[in-house]
Formats: sequence, structure tokens, C-alpha cells
Amino acid sequence: MNKKLLTPSMEDYLEMIYRCSQNEEFVRLNRIAQKLNVRDSSASKMMKKLGELNLIKYERYGVIMLTEQGKRIGSYLLIRHNIIDKFFEYIGKTDDTLSEIELIEHVISSETVENMYFFNKFLEENKDILEEYNRFKKDKKLKY
Repeated sequence: MNKKLLTPSMEDYLEMIYRCSQNEEFVRLNRIAQKLNVRDSSASKMMKKLGELNLIKYERYGVIMLTEQGKRIGSYLLIRHNIIDKFFEYIGKTDDTLSEIELIEHVISSETVENMYFFNKFLEENKDILEEYNRFKKDKKLKY
């Protein structure tokens, strides 16, 4: 399946199902609805769509289980989120960072995510450069 066929909302649901199912074999609909702050009826409609795409196995108001394809895509979505989050951690988080990540992750290319990953790894292995960046940033202000 081409990840481009998934809407941002579908990606959010699939990522959350994947997150929740890492410690359990299956997840219940009400837990996903609660985590995403949506009504059970909205979550149920989305489960139907994800089921039609063969990303989950779902019986109405029953348990949700990821298919192998759903697990692969869910894993990618969570890894992508974590890479972007780590990047923001390095450059400086703000109160809006989480909502910015939620927007960015739906439009960013896999190539850019890969570049962020390598940049994050570079900074992990070169803490002195990160410290120098933070000192540099402290003394500068962006002028609009």
C-alpha cells in the first residue's frame, strides 16, 4: 500500500493503534477514541475505513488488531514522529512543538525524515557541536 493514500487522520489513527498495541495484542475502540479525543462513533467509522484498506482487523465495537501491513506502516509512522520530535528537541522545543510536529509529519517526505534521522545521529555523536549550537543560539535573536 502506498502511504500517500492515507489521509492525515488515517495516519493519526494508525499511529495511535500501533502505539497502543505495542504492549498488547489488541486494542479496544474506546481506548483509541479516548487517546485521540474523538467520539466512539467517529473512531468506529475510521476503523471501518482502515479495515477496508486491510490495515486492521476490526469487528464493530470489538477489538482492533493490526494486520502485518498495518504494523509496518504504523511502525513507520511512530518512528517518523519520534525522529521529528528528536530533531525539535535538538533545535529547541517550544510550547507549540507537539502541534507543529503533528502538522509536519503529514507533509514531510521520507527522504527529509531520513536526513533528520542522520542529523540527529550526528548530534548524538558530536555533543560538543550541539553545545556550541546552543551557545550560539543564546546570543542571537531573529529580527523580523
